[in-house]
Amino acid sequence: MKYQGKKAVVTGGTHGMGRAVVDKLLGQGAEVLLTGRKADDVEHGISMDATNLADIDKLATAARERFGSIDLLFINVGYATLFEYQDVTPDDYDRTFDINTRGAFFTAQKLAPLVAEGGSIVFTTSVAQTGGGKAMSAYSGAKAAVRSFGRSFAAELAPRNVRVNVVSPGFIDTPSMGVTGLPQEALDAFKQAGDELTPLKRHGTSDEVADAVLFLAFEATFTTGADLPVDGGIGQSLSV
Repeated sequence: MKYQGKKAVVTGGTHGMGRAVVDKLLGQGAEVLLTGRKADDVEHGISMDATNLADIDKLATAARERFGSIDLLFINVGYATLFEYQDVTPDDYDRTFDINTRGAFFTAQKLAPLVAEGGSIVFTTSVAQTGGGKAMSAYSGAKAAVRSFGRSFAAELAPRNVRVNVVSPGFIDTPSMGVTGLPQEALDAFKQAGDELTPLKRHGTSDEVADAVLFLAFEATFTTGADLPVDGGIGQSLSV
């Protein structure tokens, strides 16, 4: 099996892109510890609030006790709402940065020491970090910060031969479309807009994102600090 003997930690692994990565790893022989807000009853799962530093410490302890070291840390935390800049409240801003940025940084900080030599960290960012978009100022800024984390962690962990990269999904076909709080009618309109804006004229799938993550994790062995878009070409055509 392709990933026999590999050990991985996947945050946000109960659904969507994270779950697709988990399923591909398990299907090819890897051992996986996954997280989600309510993951204790999920096989291979542990509950974690990405904004809670005690929960991140608990995850690091669980990974150390279960695996000793890991080959892949996939940091897949995300939270997005669609508010134009004038409607973003301090609470909206703080939650967006707490989940997307603070959670990602401290997960990497606490678990990077567990990544074995030759191992890999992959962050999920978003095509939103590459260009401006209406009603996405806070989210775009948060994901741009995560992109920068990828570069900096890559530089700091290179002496240990640990590679760090990011994957930037575009419009991906998941139940929530990666957006919180939209009624179904608005969600349908958002999905239609995604099809129209994407040069390949469709949404991507969670499996396509998972393939990119696993490529960066195990096959791109001379690649670090890179950003791999999985976006149907929209990243190069975004405009304000």
